[in-house]
Amino acid sequence: MEEDKSLEEKTSGPIGRLQSWAIGLKLSMIGDDISQREDDTTLEQSIYNMLIHEEGLRSWVSTLAQHWIHLGSFKSTDRPKDTNEPEDQQSLQKYQRQVTDCKNNQFQGPEGNVDIELIDKSLNRYSVHFPTAGWYLWPATGLGFGVREAVTVTIAFESWGQHLDLALQQDKRRMVAGPLFDITAEPVGAIAKIHLPHFISLPEGEVDISWFQVAHFKDEGMVLEQPTRVEPFYAVLENPSFSLMGILLWIASGTGLSVPITSTTLIYYHPHPEDTKFHVYLIPSDCTLTKAIDEEEDRFHGMRLQTSPPVEPLNFGSCYSVSGCTHLEIVPKELKLSYRSPGEIQPFSKVYAGQMKEPIQLKITDKSLGSLVWETLVKPVDLQLGATSAPPTFSGAAFVKEHHRQLQARMGDLDGVLDDLEDREVLTKNEKELVEQAQTRRRRNETLLRMVESKGDQALELLYGSLSERDPYLVSYLRQPSYSS
Repeated sequence: MEEDKSLEEKTSGPIGRLQSWAIGLKLSMIGDDISQREDDTTLEQSIYNMLIHEEGLRSWVSTLAQHWIHLGSFKSTDRPKDTNEPEDQQSLQKYQRQVTDCKNNQFQGPEGNVDIELIDKSLNRYSVHFPTAGWYLWPATGLGFGVREAVTVTIAFESWGQHLDLALQQDKRRMVAGPLFDITAEPVGAIAKIHLPHFISLPEGEVDISWFQVAHFKDEGMVLEQPTRVEPFYAVLENPSFSLMGILLWIASGTGLSVPITSTTLIYYHPHPEDTKFHVYLIPSDCTLTKAIDEEEDRFHGMRLQTSPPVEPLNFGSCYSVSGCTHLEIVPKELKLSYRSPGEIQPFSKVYAGQMKEPIQLKITDKSLGSLVWETLVKPVDLQLGATSAPPTFSGAAFVKEHHRQLQARMGDLDGVLDDLEDREVLTKNEKELVEQAQTRRRRNETLLRMVESKGDQALELLYGSLSERDPYLVSYLRQPSYSS
């Protein structure tokens, strides 16, 4: 009988899709009458009862739209079903949290994690083989691939500044909206779709998705392509052709708005016995920028501290003030949220905190509005824990062995290093005095190195740690890739 038709049949088509979205977005937030429902079946029936009345439909859709914008959830009207992609808001928020670090070199695939091989460090080029059809996501970058069959993909991180014409870089109507990748796939046609990450904040409701464009850099120049659809944190391109590619935002003339973006705050700790220093960066959420800053800070022995990003979207091009406890010296006290390509010098604030015996508080506020957008508390114990728990990028013992000759010639005042090694029971008091009695600096250095090397790798690691703290510039100099021993 007609009355016995299922609810699914009665709400098929556009209304059915609205219904599905509504349930997925927990429409208990829409009204008091629905918010009290705890059973999904009852909620579904309540929505249906509203839908069968035209006035109820209008009211419901209107309310849905308002709460839809409020919730910051965006869905395209013709989105194809794909159970392997992140579809709900919780998954998207998790997805956003995952794309903040480029050190996790694995794709998540339908049959588990797939390792990524670094094939050319100088070019930041990686290779990965997807063994079966399915959906593959690289959380560290935000890149995702829908694969039809087994395929090998190469991915390189590139710089917009090296490929985008200077005139376009200075064009205020067009802005970089995400990382630039050089992608190839073999065999051609094996990839059905790609997710390209972007940092534009769609939930603000101020950005027209028609402004998004995929830029391809080819032999004939830059070619623009409209993405199939745009989601929070990524744009989708179906049946893609691969090239040097990334997301640009074309801002219509006369809009007069500040583009809201997701951003990242990075803090690096630089130890010093007399004046502890921090570097604070405010950048768009672009993994290639974070990677470039990590590498630059690592050259000068900066250690990144764990911190959360600003909760709310920030306005691209706006100025933000950096402040903290009264005893802190901060230079400069203002940062502009802008995009500079990887490889360019990224702006940051230096924060001098003295001997860091007490916790310090750091804040970032919107300069024009005076509103707080980010804050953190750094305690002395955070620096100790960070130094011991951070995974080493290389062996300190191997470093000392490799650069024995350079350290012998270049190490300077050893008083602090000798104190450290005696305190950590690497050297006895008699051994310390034996080093100090050597007639020349070079002999003192050689005596110390041979003495510590005879005690094993653990002792060498402690020596490297002391040198890194006492003479970070020497260590940074010797760690430069271009340095030849």
